[in-house]
Amino acid sequence: MTLSVPEEVNEREVKMAVAALLFDKGILSSGQAAEYAGITKREFLEMVGNYGVSIFGETAEDLSNLHE
Repeated sequence: MTLSVPEEVNEREVKMAVAALLFDKGILSSGQAAEYAGITKREFLEMVGNYGVSIFGETAEDLSNLHE
């Protein structure tokens, strides 16, 4: 999918917002969402709360693999 946004819009913020939404809806895993946003899984899980999304849907295994 291609999305054209005005130059004054921060593309990284848009990608993170979309990734957070898709993660929250269960469409993407945290790893997939992080990859889409262009950041590490750990960064994604640390930042996703800024978008009103809880990470507590993650399994213990997901949380233990934060170093990936």
